[in-house]
Amino acid sequence: MPRPTHPYIRLKAEFVYLAVILDGFSRKVVGWALDRTLATRLTIGALEQAIARRQPEPGLVHHSDRGLQYASEEYIKVLENNRVIPSMSRPANPYDNASCESFMKTLKREEIYANKYDDLENLRANIEEFIEQYYNRLRLHSALGYRSPEEFEQQIEASGSAESRSATMVFFENKENSGKISKGLLGGKGLTCRPLPQTPSPARTCKNPFMKAETVSK
Repeated sequence: MPRPTHPYIRLKAEFVYLAVILDGFSRKVVGWALDRTLATRLTIGALEQAIARRQPEPGLVHHSDRGLQYASEEYIKVLENNRVIPSMSRPANPYDNASCESFMKTLKREEIYANKYDDLENLRANIEEFIEQYYNRLRLHSALGYRSPEEFEQQIEASGSAESRSATMVFFENKENSGKISKGLLGGKGLTCRPLPQTPSPARTCKNPFMKAETVSK
């Protein structure tokens, strides 16, 4: 489940912007783009890189903040063309996208604030090295059992996704035993189940939730 975000980075003479997409399972950066503008082409560039690298199957959930770029017609069209399901954070709730915000904090603290860049190309080279050589391959994450994103993915693949399956609960019904138990507890009477009242989901009542996206300042 990708989680994109985009902060600004200050150079000597200008501001530039970085769009990043993380894999929500492994925390790996799977797509990123750097540009002088916040136009939709920035976020689409990161998205297209992520799709080309991961080749996701239909049904992948794409989660983002409520930035205008992620609600644009062009961006949604790329998602739909690849059969990706869009999802957005709740209004005024940045915690929904916490993993990407955490990455940005790490990037600024361990790379941006520790260096000075001459121009956009100099910054691009440094960010590429930070993401591809350090963050994805070497930096340890407590959420991954103190492993790097690539090491985590390799171990999951080698173990046949055993860790991901361990979080899945499967229930099997023993009709014979369950019948005896229910009769004993209820004095021989059958158990009657009544459906709980259903509350309409806000997502179902909103015809076009993406038209209400809000711009979030970074």
